[in-house]
Amino acid sequence: MFNLGWGIFFIAVNFALFLACYRFFGRVGLYAWIGFATVIANIQVTKTIELSLFSFGIIMTLGNTMYTSISMSTDMLNEKYGPQAARKAIWFGFFTLIASTIIMQMVLKFQPQETDFAQESLQTIFGLMPRLAIGSLLAYLISQFLDVRVYGYLRNKFGASNQFWIRTNVSTGVSQLVDSIVFCAIAFIGLYTFNEWLQIVFTTYIFKFIISVISTPVLYWARSFKIKEELG
Repeated sequence: MFNLGWGIFFIAVNFALFLACYRFFGRVGLYAWIGFATVIANIQVTKTIELSLFSFGIIMTLGNTMYTSISMSTDMLNEKYGPQAARKAIWFGFFTLIASTIIMQMVLKFQPQETDFAQESLQTIFGLMPRLAIGSLLAYLISQFLDVRVYGYLRNKFGASNQFWIRTNVSTGVSQLVDSIVFCAIAFIGLYTFNEWLQIVFTTYIFKFIISVISTPVLYWARSFKIKEELG
């Protein structure tokens, strides 16, 4: 039960920090959040937890909340600044993930000093990063560009001022399904039993979608912010 209660608090903190980043830094804050989130999500995903729901233990990885916040950022950029700004942010996140992967693989190659205590932990976390990065990069590019396209289609269909909740939830729901399948297929096949892998795919998508739905009021709140850059 601890993981469930802590997880709810964890989601609330993530949303609060997302709002603060956009409120204080505007469009630049959304770009910064995407760069930060793409790296942190791929570190968090190395940790597996069990979540107890209705007497059932569900195996899942962390990183779902942080990754969902990337879609929140691209949706907000698409809504307030247009699809070109959203696509630019996707490439920005793509670059930060590649750069962090290259740098951390180079860090691991340094020979540690005899009393060093960090190498083993860094190896455990970032040793998997090339495989995670390949899965994440492919899933990220496919899903995020799909998200922007679906969002734009729904925006044109329903109008810019109507059904914001429909376009953000539908676009995220579709893109996260594709993301979960592509990422888990590349990153986790062979590391877990097939049943565990299926649980991770299923729970990864379900929790991302639930978090996406929960985030709807947060996005409405963010959309209402009067940012100085928009006021000239």
